[in-house]
Amino acid sequence: MVHNLDSATVVLVITVAVLLYAAFVDLKHYKISNELILLLIGLFALHAFLSDRWTSAAWNLGLAAGVFLFLVYFYSRHWIGGGDIKILPVAFLWTGIECAFLFVLLLLVFVSLHTAAARLGWMESRQDVDSRQRIPFAPSIAAALIATILLGCLRLPV
Repeated sequence: MVHNLDSATVVLVITVAVLLYAAFVDLKHYKISNELILLLIGLFALHAFLSDRWTSAAWNLGLAAGVFLFLVYFYSRHWIGGGDIKILPVAFLWTGIECAFLFVLLLLVFVSLHTAAARLGWMESRQDVDSRQRIPFAPSIAAALIATILLGCLRLPV
């Protein structure tokens, strides 16, 4: 039996692939390119149009802007990197207010697991200039957003 995938679902599948790639690159190089961020924003815009989520897109954009402004403080204190301040607001752009709580809970789980694995030496980490342990944040963000997608929160009825 062949299943027809609608266009919005195809965009979600592509988004998951881009998130996996971003997580892999950040894990290896501690960098997230602007092109990946722009691609994720473009995929959101396309998904919003195809799934009729465009009606709430302004709220999603407002949430993402608020998260970005909040993260500027952490970036100024060198507590998060430049890639993190770019990808986390984009994740909130995707989740919107409706799915933000689920995303934050999942993010907390994945960040905790990643931090524990790094502290136990099961995953690589880097030492910061202040001798603090640094881990890439994009893998946890990607995992939480992918889980949010897989749990069906972003699949709003058309």
